[in-house]
Amino acid sequence: MAVQTKAERQAANRLAHFQKRQAERAARGPRGLAESWMERARAIAATREKSGDEEAWNDLSRTIANWVARYEQ
Repeated sequence: MAVQTKAERQAANRLAHFQKRQAERAARGPRGLAESWMERARAIAATREKSGDEEAWNDLSRTIANWVARYEQ
């Protein structure tokens, strides 16, 4: 088995943690899954921001704004 770098290990741990929490929240139905995906989206946007990519936050904001506009009527 290949040796993992610290970054690879951290990424694997984050993914495993997300999958565990998503399975727990799935037991609560669609609301739990939505919470899980929102949490993951924020984490990804924050990670991208640290890498100098602020567009991820803009894209997430537009996506949520579109969803709100569709369902608040």
